[in-house]
Amino acid sequence: MSFSVAALYQFAALPDAAELRAPLRALCESLGIRGTLILAVEGINGTVAGTDTAIAALIGEITKGALFGGRLDALELKYSRAESMPFKRLKVHFKKEIVTMGVPQADPRRAVGSYVAPADWNALITQPDVTVIDTRNSFEVAMGTFEGAVDPGTTTFGEFPDYVRQNLDPAQHKKVAMFCTGGIRCEKATSYLLSQGFEEVFHLQGGILKYLETVPEKESLWRGHCFVFDERVALGHGLTECSEDVQRPDVK
Repeated sequence: MSFSVAALYQFAALPDAAELRAPLRALCESLGIRGTLILAVEGINGTVAGTDTAIAALIGEITKGALFGGRLDALELKYSRAESMPFKRLKVHFKKEIVTMGVPQADPRRAVGSYVAPADWNALITQPDVTVIDTRNSFEVAMGTFEGAVDPGTTTFGEFPDYVRQNLDPAQHKKVAMFCTGGIRCEKATSYLLSQGFEEVFHLQGGILKYLETVPEKESLWRGHCFVFDERVALGHGLTECSEDVQRPDVK
């Protein structure tokens, strides 16, 4: 038996996010779903796994059901498969942010960079005047990244603003393209750069996962594996499991 794995997020106004935690957890438990979901007043984020029927029921409730009242009808979704259940338990958290940067002016609900479809990503990042930045943590970058991408050397996403202040200049870096696993970190990263005066800011729509899913390996500029925070450890082209080929990093 294999499992459906859904990586999801959406920035949306959820002022009642704290009250939504208990019913969302109860729904997941009733469906036998495991994984992690994070709620905040700025939206939802997470990766969960379950049977095909269970995941379909959860996504249907999130996007069309009464629980969220249609506020998450633009949910960013990526699906993959797992040969065994990739999560040990279910976690549903309420936090200040659905992806923690700690910078109030980085608000994707107000402004984000230009989305670039996976099919158009290669053409953008091979332009000589484009600075390509991997917004993930160093241990993720070490496992795999795009050719020519800059590793900011961060251990947490909260360090990214410091990297920008110390290494990037709107007058010098005219075009900046960023990417991350599923797209959510780049929503905040591009929003932050825009708030700092950068004008041409791009990010890979759907993240590395969508790129690996849709771009043929023979045309790919991705090198290595894409780390995922579950028992599969990493995914490759076509979102195939790579856990037998890679060693799990020491993630705190």
